[in-house]
Amino acid sequence: MSVVAAKKKQSAASGAKSGGAKGAPKEMNRMVASNRRARHDYEIIDTVEAGMVLQGSEVKSLREGRIALQDSYARIDDGEMWLFGVHVPPYAQANGFGAHDPDRRRKLLLHRRQIDEWMGKSKQNSLTMVPLKIYFKDGRAKVELALAKGRRQYDKRHAIAARDAGRDAAREARAATKHRD
Repeated sequence: MSVVAAKKKQSAASGAKSGGAKGAPKEMNRMVASNRRARHDYEIIDTVEAGMVLQGSEVKSLREGRIALQDSYARIDDGEMWLFGVHVPPYAQANGFGAHDPDRRRKLLLHRRQIDEWMGKSKQNSLTMVPLKIYFKDGRAKVELALAKGRRQYDKRHAIAARDAGRDAAREARAATKHRD
C-alpha cells in the first residue's frame, strides 16, 4: 500500500512540474529578438545575462515577438542598471490601465558586484553596454548584455573580410574532403 501511494505521489508531483497553465508545455529557452547590428558595429569584450523588470502587457508583447532593439543601450544610474531605447509595442488586448509606455526605460537585474565591475570597466576604457538578444529562460525574460567597444569603418571592413576569408577556407575544406571520398 505504501509503495502504491508513493508512486501516486511521485507521478502527481512530476505531472505538476511538466505542465503549465491550461496544460500548455512550459517554454524553456526561446529567443524573442536579437541585435545583429550590434555585433557588426561593436567589438564584443564581455557578455552577461540579466533579468528584466517588466509589466504584464510587456511580457505579453514579448511572447508575441514584438520588440525592437535598434539603437538600444544600457547605462548605470545611481548603482542600478537601466536599459534605454528598447521599443516594446503595446499589447493589442491591453488598454487603459493595463497598457504600458512603449519606450520607457527598463530596470535590469544584476548582482551588485557585477554592476560595480561593469561600471569600472565602462568608465575606465570608455566602453558601451549594448543588448545582444532578449529571450525567455524558464519563463522569465532575460537580456544578454555585451560590454563593447565601437568599431570604426575600417575595422568593420576588416571584420567582414576576415569572416569572408574564414567562410572561403571552410568551403574549400568541405570541397576537398568531398572530392577525396
